[in-house]
Amino acid sequence: MGKKKEFEQGITSQAEDFSQWYIDTILKTEMADYSCVRGCMNIRPYGYALWENIRDAFDRRFKETGHQNAYFPLFVPESLLRKEAEHVEGFAPEVPWVTHIGEEALTERLAIRPTSETVICAAYHEWVHSYRDLPILINQWANVVRWEKRTRLFLRTSEFLWQEGHTCHRNEQEAREETMLILDLYREACETELAMPVIPGRKSDAEKFAGAVETYSIEAMLADGNALQAGTSHFLGQNFAKPFEIKFLDEDNTEKYVWQTSWGVSTRLVGGIIMSHGDDSGLILPPRVAPIQAVIVPVFKDDTKTLVLEEAARIAAELKGAGVRVKLDDREGFRPGFKYNEWELRGVPLRIEIGPRDIEQGQVMAVRRLDREKTTIARGELARRIPGMLGQFQDDLLERARKRTAESTREASTLDELAEIVEKQRGFVWAGWDGTPETEAAVKDKTKATIRNIPLEGGQPTDGLKDLVSGAPAAHRVLFARAY
Repeated sequence: MGKKKEFEQGITSQAEDFSQWYIDTILKTEMADYSCVRGCMNIRPYGYALWENIRDAFDRRFKETGHQNAYFPLFVPESLLRKEAEHVEGFAPEVPWVTHIGEEALTERLAIRPTSETVICAAYHEWVHSYRDLPILINQWANVVRWEKRTRLFLRTSEFLWQEGHTCHRNEQEAREETMLILDLYREACETELAMPVIPGRKSDAEKFAGAVETYSIEAMLADGNALQAGTSHFLGQNFAKPFEIKFLDEDNTEKYVWQTSWGVSTRLVGGIIMSHGDDSGLILPPRVAPIQAVIVPVFKDDTKTLVLEEAARIAAELKGAGVRVKLDDREGFRPGFKYNEWELRGVPLRIEIGPRDIEQGQVMAVRRLDREKTTIARGELARRIPGMLGQFQDDLLERARKRTAESTREASTLDELAEIVEKQRGFVWAGWDGTPETEAAVKDKTKATIRNIPLEGGQPTDGLKDLVSGAPAAHRVLFARAY
């Protein structure tokens, strides 16, 4: 009874406090909770099931493009981490160190990986000898640790789950093509699977990955007007190949350094889904990755219980056979209204209601979580109609998110104008940038907004576009926003 009362207390509204709404929603839906380890989280089964579906959708795409999965050590010897100076400098403040085994001090400290470029490059040094060994197209699904000072469930935790791709190529062109291939793969997967529209582009030098020549990202706009870096793809050039001596004998019998990329998405995508689609009633999950796509809620009295439950079980079996992830909520001691509210909170895309009158009339009632639209479906059409309704739900969710992103994107021509927009309205802001780090730092200092990226489309300055700080001709048309 205590759990039922706790559920009925509801969640904070988005308008009242969006950040608290986010935390309330995660805790109430049992997606995750706080760990006894500072800055870390326990991902509970419902949240992990969502992550598994995200993982599988991305993993399928990696394999379709020729990549293979492997696994590398959690620990990185200090000497390896320090081989690429910019890389270690970028990660040093966040790296936890292992210094002892039992009571015995290690002769060399071991870093718990913040990312795996260095330990993987040490392996590639041993694996690459000839041009015939290339390309190497490897991905790993793993955990990494970056000791964050301020954490937020899923979006920023000291330990998180992710995938990290690491590839080696024979020449610069192949590596650059790989970088862009993955960036577009990320864009397509986020939009197709997560119903999350993103803007692909190149990071400024101040925002790029430590050790990369160029970093590209996909940027999403969340419901509260803050941006989320949803994934990154890095062109590493030969910045790691040279210190790690990853060389190969080419066809012309000369020894050359490989060209490399790395790329990743993480469990922050779970947070992105929550903040992109949820409302004051809780989660709204994209059907393609929702752990449960449809829930069946039987409605009966004592004298019709057996009739309704047996029919509900037949419906569940039929939908499962049609490829729908379906759950029959036949729990006793809970009224149908309570179950409706609970599954709305958990974001299940479709609710199917079945009662004795429905059985008599040969139909069921389907209710969409997105807009609570009700549809009467003939019993014989159910296995055909429900997959179609889920597909339409997915399309509508993406379209709604695209519309919100468009409505949250504005233009600014001066620093004061940008500051006012990000303070009062948030969202993406197009503005001119002269390309200097001084201008970029001045904007960040005054507005707390950063250059999210230089978009692949629309990033070229139009005639007469000026830098919003200096007034000099703009080198780029960029997207500014405050971000998680």
